[in-house]
Amino acid sequence: MSRIVIATLGSHGDINPYIPIGLGLKSRGHSVAVATAETYRDTIRSAGLEFFPVRPDIDIGNVEIYREIMDGLRGTERIIKKYVMPFIRESYADFELACHDADLVISHPLTYYVPILAEKKRIRWLSTVLAPMVFFSAYDPPILAPIPQLSMLRAHGPKINRPILNFIKLISRSWGRPARDLRKQLGIPSDKDPLFEGQHSPYGVLALFSKTFAEPEPDWPAKTSICGFPFYDHDIDGLALDPKLSAFIQRGTPPLVFTLGSSAVYIPGDFYHAAARAAKKLNRRAVLVAGPQSRELNELYSAEFIFAVPTAPYHWLFPQCCAIVHQGGVGTTAQALRSGKPQLVIPFAHDQFDNADRVARIRAGRALHLKHMDEKTLISNLKVLLESPEHSKASRDAAETIKTENAVASACDIIDSVLV
Repeated sequence: MSRIVIATLGSHGDINPYIPIGLGLKSRGHSVAVATAETYRDTIRSAGLEFFPVRPDIDIGNVEIYREIMDGLRGTERIIKKYVMPFIRESYADFELACHDADLVISHPLTYYVPILAEKKRIRWLSTVLAPMVFFSAYDPPILAPIPQLSMLRAHGPKINRPILNFIKLISRSWGRPARDLRKQLGIPSDKDPLFEGQHSPYGVLALFSKTFAEPEPDWPAKTSICGFPFYDHDIDGLALDPKLSAFIQRGTPPLVFTLGSSAVYIPGDFYHAAARAAKKLNRRAVLVAGPQSRELNELYSAEFIFAVPTAPYHWLFPQCCAIVHQGGVGTTAQALRSGKPQLVIPFAHDQFDNADRVARIRAGRALHLKHMDEKTLISNLKVLLESPEHSKASRDAAETIKTENAVASACDIIDSVLV
């Protein structure tokens, strides 16, 4: 069979979707490797896939890095300009070693070196998109963290939205200069912007999200296929379920769940304290998935109502709660949608604002800006979610649709068709 190399970069939410796809391909007889930061070596190998390190290897335990990259105004810019593009030559060199005998390579939106190498080496490749906003569609304009007011322009259609999005592309064009310089050095120049149309493969684009989240638009790349959300139902680094969490769930009514994913959890501010106070005033039990702050929270709040854990398996936890409050990372959002429970999304940065907006548009939950979040707004929003038949029904409907989708099989079928 074929050798396939998957390149990805980012947080656990950027790694996990590719593991089940890799395992699906492996079950079909393919040789599969994942090329990403050294940090994830054990995660990939323990899943049963081959691993290749690709720089940069960002210290995912460094709180100061999270303060930089989870900033709503400039977080995305910093990721690209400070943590991705300066290393593109090193990334290219590492990836070249990983795919020396590859029949096909698969890219993540931040692996800007993959299209360059695929063209240079004449290797077939597929690109992927984890969240709809990456398409930057004038028919369905993204909600960008620095300017969430763009949501008000959606109704005006592509004639108004396209010039605005083109202007945004223009002012961010300099971010991709290292990729264009590398292309020029390798003798494969392109007029496509590496951050936008240049990241999408002519062989095909795998949209790794549910059709509940977005429908195809006329300006999406050719050969785009909506596959669904690929779920990797394991806790971070394969951690076992905390038996104390299981006992807490079983001894009372379904709790609220508050979580900030694998990145924002390092810079929570007052999120978890406001959550605990709000839950108490609502007379609701709550699980706080709070990373390094969990011990402090358990010491401060009553064990009868509040239980904090560093991490937890969402696929197990979410279906047992009454509502979910989270940051809007696409992986967390996907698990929340699949659970059929209403959700309150409080975005911090990146695609989270757009994901929050989409959850609200399908009525599966509500969106709340971080700067407006406090105990009072949490209480008022959660009351609406818990008492609204509309939100409950929309959440169940989204879950039913997602359960009919088989993202891994769909993605593997497309990959196999490109390999023929």
